[in-house]
Formats: sequence, C-alpha cells, structure tokens
Amino acid sequence: MTARTARTTVWLLVLVPVLFVLMGFGLSDLASPAAVLNALGRLTGVAGLALLLLAAALSARVPGFDQPFGGLTRLWHTHHLLGAWSLILLLLHPILLAFSAAAHGTGTAFQTLFPPLSDIATWSGWLALVLMMVFLAPSFHFFGRPDYERWKLVHRLAGPAVILALVHTFYFSRTMPGWADVAIWSAFAALAVGAVVWRFVFSRRIGRLSYRVSALDKPANNVVELTLEPGKRRLEYQAGNFVYLAPFDRELDDGYAEEHPYTLSSSPREKQLRIAIKDLGDASRAIQDIRVGSKVTVEGPYGRFFKSPDRIKIPEFWVAGGIGITPFLARMRHLKALEEPANAHLVFCVQDEARAIFLEELTELAESLPDFHLHMHYFYQQGPISQQYLESACPDLATREIYICGPTPLNHLIQRHARAAGVPLARIHTEEFELL
Repeated sequence: MTARTARTTVWLLVLVPVLFVLMGFGLSDLASPAAVLNALGRLTGVAGLALLLLAAALSARVPGFDQPFGGLTRLWHTHHLLGAWSLILLLLHPILLAFSAAAHGTGTAFQTLFPPLSDIATWSGWLALVLMMVFLAPSFHFFGRPDYERWKLVHRLAGPAVILALVHTFYFSRTMPGWADVAIWSAFAALAVGAVVWRFVFSRRIGRLSYRVSALDKPANNVVELTLEPGKRRLEYQAGNFVYLAPFDRELDDGYAEEHPYTLSSSPREKQLRIAIKDLGDASRAIQDIRVGSKVTVEGPYGRFFKSPDRIKIPEFWVAGGIGITPFLARMRHLKALEEPANAHLVFCVQDEARAIFLEELTELAESLPDFHLHMHYFYQQGPISQQYLESACPDLATREIYICGPTPLNHLIQRHARAAGVPLARIHTEEFELL
C-alpha cells in the first residue's frame, strides 16, 4: 500500500457516517433556512466526531502501523490534519444548531446552547469540546512551541474528550437511521478506544524492550553515542529507523523515565543498538552523562526513510545536516556489514570542522564502500549550499533518488535545488521529527 492510498483510505472512512446521515435526510431538511442550518449542524457534528475518533486511532503509535503512511512523521501529519478539521467542524456544530433554533426566538437558541445542567447529552458535548481546545492548542503552537513533556501530559486529555464526545452522540442517538447509528459509531469507538488502551496499557508491557548502556562515546562535546546491550529480546529494525528511548538513571539531572525519539545509528546486523544523541534540550543534555550500566527502555522501530535499506537499487544522493547524519551513518555501517556496493554521494553540511561528528569513521566507510563519494560542506567557508554546488558534486543528480535529513531550512533548500535540477518530487525523501 502506498502512502497516498493509506491517507486516502483514512479520509474516505470519514465519509462513511456522513453518507449514512445524508441518506436519512428528506425534503423537510431543506424546507427552510432553519432546517438547512439544522442539517448542516448535524453534519458538522457527525464529520467532526468521525475525524476526532480516527485521529485518536492514528495516535496509538503501534510499531509497524506507520509503514503504509511512509513513516511515523507522515502518519502524524495526517493525525494533525484530522485533529484540526475535527476541532473546526465541532466548533461550527453548536453554532449552526443555535442559528437554526434562533428561527423560533433567541430564547430557544440560548436553550439549545445552554440547557439545564441535568441535560447530560448537551453538557458532555460541551465538555468534550472544551477539552479538545485545551489539548489541541499546544499542538498547533497557539502559545509558542510547548515543552515536550508538558505537551504529552496535556494531550492525555484526548482520552476523556473522546469518551465525552461518544456519550454526547449515544445520548442523542439520532445522527443516523436505524442500526447504522450504533454499528458505525461502535466501530469508530472501538478503533479510538483500542488505540488509547494500546498506548497506555499494552505498549508499556509489550512494546517496550529493556536494554542497558554498555558504552558511551562522545564524538563531539555536545553529542553522545550510546551503545545498548539487549535484555531478553532484541529490537528488529532497519537502517534509518528511529525509536523512543527512556533512561532510568536516578543520577540524571533531567529526563528520568521520559521517552524521546532518537535515530538509530547502528547497523541492524549488530547485536547492540547504537543511538547518537545531540544536546538539544534538558533531557538530551542530561543523557550526555548517563551512567554505563544504567537501564533504558526502547520502543519501536518507527519511520521508513530509505526505500531499500539493505541495498542501493537506484543511484542515490544524500544530504545530511548536523545530527541528521545518523540515519546515513547507520546505512553506511549496514551496507559495509552486508558488503553491498553503494552507488551514492553524501553531502555532509556542518558549520565548521568541530561540528563534523563521526567524520573519521565516515571517511573510512566512504573509502571502503565501492562507488561511494563523501563531500564535506562547511558553511563558514562555503556559505549556503547552492544548486551549482550540488550539481558539481554529483553531475547526474537529476537521475538519482534524493534523501535529506537535517534542519528544516536546509531540508527545504535542498528540495528546491533538487526540483530545479529536474528531480521529480516522488524521488525526494526527507526525514524530520515532530511532537507526538
């Protein structure tokens, strides 16, 4: 299944309850402006609830579930869109119903919006809507970029919001005709509640693997590479995947038991996991000094960066910025372990020599892999990277698969240069991380 098919399937699912509602409409629903507003109010409520439940289902973070979507980050894009449209439609839902009721007087409109407190159906809907606004506001950066742990905590309000929204719908039980109302909403509810149960119950028992830190290397003064020894079970993964890692070292200044996403830098052929972590925040700063022997848990793998991680079928062109080198380092280590040829160019962009992490090993790997070419780009000497630079480094750039991992401005710049050089969008692959 392609990523486009997976995304299209999700959006088509939203239409299922909407179509059943439309099937139940009659001429009376178009008989007057008030009737039309009432019908639109019901439609926005149904579509908004369907979007909310599907957004909840996609947040489960079940390993492997992200693959049809092209990786977890792209699945999150769909999740965010579902959440945003759900909020918009559910905000319109009471407004349209109130305007419809206003045809019978402002008092009726007010009663529609604010009935007695004993009206559980209406007030459960209001409470669900308020909770949605609270937990979605940080996701859309209404108050600036949120603290990661605080954002995760607030996002847990999604569970009560989903349950209250279902209570609201089941109390009214008039959104769809006959059996469809119970059957369809039960199916959607099972998806959403199942996702929440997996996230907060089973993922902790089944999805997380126990490892111990067996070595700690510092390729730069703000980067550490952890080597992790597996416990009972080893993680199965591919080069370019990432995991959620949680450290359990009581001596850490911050981030104890907090899970954060990090890219694996080891080859899947290695017994141990290796993870390179740059000091980018409180938790990643603290983990620079994690004690050897301390326990960590690993959940994953996630992501689908490389189309064929074990071999290079079509010549490739890679661009890495800073710590974005880690998926490429993992792939180079893996290709060497497999003794595979590597018809690829790697442009490694850093500010200066002090930030060229793993450069010695990258150079050795590049020399050992047939047809591999390493290009260093230092911003302090060469300035912003240009299309001419890329084409001079790799004259057949337009015929290659392009892989980019690094800061967003660099990512967008390379994409523009690649498109200008004639590379189709379908052959440009990027890796980026977002909250979730």
